[in-house]
Amino acid sequence: MSLHSKPLAPLRHGIDLLDDAMLLLLAGRRHLVAAAARIKQREGLPARDAGRESRILARGQRLARRLGLPAELAQRQMSLVIAEGCRLQGLEPDPDQGAKPGTGSILVPAMNPSDTSPTLLPRLLLRAFPPPAKWAPLLRRLPLSWQARALEAAVGHLLAAPLREGQFEFMQGRRLGIEVSDLGLAWVLSLEGDRLMATYEPADATVRGTATDLMRLASRLEDADTLFFQRRLELTGDTELGLTARNLLDRLPWESVPLGLRVVLNRCARLASEARSAHQSTGPAT
Repeated sequence: MSLHSKPLAPLRHGIDLLDDAMLLLLAGRRHLVAAAARIKQREGLPARDAGRESRILARGQRLARRLGLPAELAQRQMSLVIAEGCRLQGLEPDPDQGAKPGTGSILVPAMNPSDTSPTLLPRLLLRAFPPPAKWAPLLRRLPLSWQARALEAAVGHLLAAPLREGQFEFMQGRRLGIEVSDLGLAWVLSLEGDRLMATYEPADATVRGTATDLMRLASRLEDADTLFFQRRLELTGDTELGLTARNLLDRLPWESVPLGLRVVLNRCARLASEARSAHQSTGPAT
């Protein structure tokens, strides 16, 4: 029997994407646990909260019942994340919560939670990674036709559902520009049939921002109102067109975006944000 089955391939691809999403969520949980540990340490609160841990386990059991998951599976998974939270704070996990006895003994009891921050090593590496301004000359050399095709493909995947439903009819005969200020790149989109296509005609309205902020907006890590209020995004030209597009994008359900694309956007936006923070911590913002 062949190990390469056409019906099996998309299922395995979906499984891989869900595995990636689970690891992404675990990484986010570790960041929140580390932040909570710093607050507890600063305010003199106990590092362990047995009541909180019991509520986490109970909530996991309730959700498992609603989802039709085995209770034992939910118990094991929630016990693992609790044990990892303990390790992150330099504490020894309780053996009866799924951790093996003695697994915490190699940790320094009074370890500062920030010393185990999972972003410490990446931050050191990211400082050596060129900021967007350094990439700008190279990216500007890419043929405009290549840029246009890449943009059309990305927008087509991201907005596939609303485009099919005709929610972009307001774009008929109008053109919306996107300008990435630190990369020196700019494109203009217009609606042709049920597709947003790149055009070389001037834009009626333009949204301008850095590569990092535009990625944070696209990945829903930050909302448009916050970015505009902080002047990290700028809207010029036909304000009505720009605000209509922004309001539509704000209302779109994030779940309508393909899971794989959501994971990629989230990862890229977080990586770009961490790179920017790493560069800003060593000198003037780039």
